[in-house]
Amino acid sequence: MKPKKLKKRIQQLEKCLQKGSEKLAKLKRKLQESETAKALKAARKSAARATASAADKPGTAKKPKKKLNLSPERRAQLAAAMKARWEAKRTAEGNSATTPHQNSPTSSVQPPESRGGSVQ
Repeated sequence: MKPKKLKKRIQQLEKCLQKGSEKLAKLKRKLQESETAKALKAARKSAARATASAADKPGTAKKPKKKLNLSPERRAQLAAAMKARWEAKRTAEGNSATTPHQNSPTSSVQPPESRGGSVQ
């Protein structure tokens, strides 16, 4: 190869290497930035958890229950319905001593009938 061609080739390689090193430096910077961002995010998250756990500790005030804005008629109607439900529940509990509970697995459940042809 002629010296002129060799010099040109060397210059191209040096230029390529310089670009490569710049790209490498850029990628390393991006990696470093992403790692620091991740660390900051984790620190914020842990701090938020710490403040949330401090708020959940006993002794902190709970939100007061919201009062329902009911008319006296509706309030009486709901009270009657609740009393009827409780009465039905009490009578069902009283009867459960003699009959099995409706939802128990030992209640009388009929086995499914076969749908196929008659098998003998």
